[in-house]
Amino acid sequence: MTPRNIFPQILTFIFYLLLQIFFVRQLVFLNHAFCFVYVATVILLPFDISRVQLVFLGFIAGMFIDIFYNTIGANAAAMTFIAYIRTPILALLVPQRGYDERQVLSLKSMGLSWFVSYVTILTFVHHFILFSLEASDFGLILPILAKVIASTIFTTLVIVIIQFFRKD
Repeated sequence: MTPRNIFPQILTFIFYLLLQIFFVRQLVFLNHAFCFVYVATVILLPFDISRVQLVFLGFIAGMFIDIFYNTIGANAAAMTFIAYIRTPILALLVPQRGYDERQVLSLKSMGLSWFVSYVTILTFVHHFILFSLEASDFGLILPILAKVIASTIFTTLVIVIIQFFRKD
C-alpha cells in the first residue's frame, strides 16, 4: 500500500465497522439471516497488503465487533481465519489477466461475477466459523447450515449493494 491510498483504506475499514455496530446490527431477516457487513473490512483490503498485516487487521476488526456483540472472541476467530485464507482464495480465483497489485479490490474493478464469487466464499467461511463457535454443538449442524447459507446470501447482497454506491 502506498501512502496515497492508506487514508482511504483506513476510512473504509472504519466505515464498515461503524456501519455494523450502529446500523446493520439490527438487520435480521426471518430470524435466520443475519448481516455481518464488517467482513468487508478484510475482504476489500488491497491485493498488496502483507499476510501478517491482513491477519492482524482481521483480528482487530473481529475483536472490535466482539466488544459490542459480547461474543467473547467468536468474531475475532472467524475474521482472523478469513484473513489468513484470503491469499489462497485470491490465488484460486485469479482472473486470466492476473491481478494488478495497485488495483482496488472492488465490484467495479473486478467485475460482478468474480466479485460475488470472492465475497461469497469468504463470507460463507466466516459465517460457518462464527455460527459454529456460537452454537458449540455440531449436533445442530442443520440449523447452523441454514443460518450460514441465509446469512451468506444476505451479507453478500448488502456488500454488493454498497459497492454500487462506491466511487473509485
